[in-house]
Amino acid sequence: MNPKAFYNLSYGMYIISTAKDGKLNGQIANAMIQVTAEPATIAVSINRKNLTHEFISASKKFSVSILDKDAPMTLIGQFGFKSGRDINKFDGIGYKTSASGMPIVTDHAIAHLEAKVIDQIEVGTHTIFIGQIEAAEVLNALEPMTYAYYQNVKKGKASQNAPTYHKEEVMSGTGKYICKICGYVYDPAVGDPDNGIKPGTSFEQLPDTWVCPVCGAGKDQFEPTN
Repeated sequence: MNPKAFYNLSYGMYIISTAKDGKLNGQIANAMIQVTAEPATIAVSINRKNLTHEFISASKKFSVSILDKDAPMTLIGQFGFKSGRDINKFDGIGYKTSASGMPIVTDHAIAHLEAKVIDQIEVGTHTIFIGQIEAAEVLNALEPMTYAYYQNVKKGKASQNAPTYHKEEVMSGTGKYICKICGYVYDPAVGDPDNGIKPGTSFEQLPDTWVCPVCGAGKDQFEPTN
């Protein structure tokens, strides 16, 4: 089975946010679809190990921020590869709070939805939460980021708790280094142009202050692929 076939499914890239007892949390998700039009309902798949799952289960509410095509990997890394048990994911992030107390990420969002949970289905490691839409707003007319674009153009990875995760084999002997935290592969032939690292820069030549563009891990969290 070739798992890359799944990259061609029409996923988007979303931040699912929620709150419990005044505390905020959120995570990246791609497995989210509209289920019905009247009433408007959506379904989102959340790993039961995630803090977001705990918060949605308690509050029975969540919001969805639909990310634009140019959303930076640092934003995706903060919500996708770090735990709300360790950090405040909303630190330094633009967001607003809805009338029902749900946080809504506005940074690099083209639209957002707010839903109340009306049903849920347990499937393996995940829960599919069915939410009835209570509010929706369009913020701008930018192009949304698809999961295919995230994988093929931005070279993003899925976290180990994502429903689309698979362990990727990386060819050895290429000078590439892999992040032990999120799986990002630094390729010297590509560099890291978004952070000023030109193609042709070896891993050893990277400044000591350079960090993984996805999860923010330091150079000491990388290992050679060979």
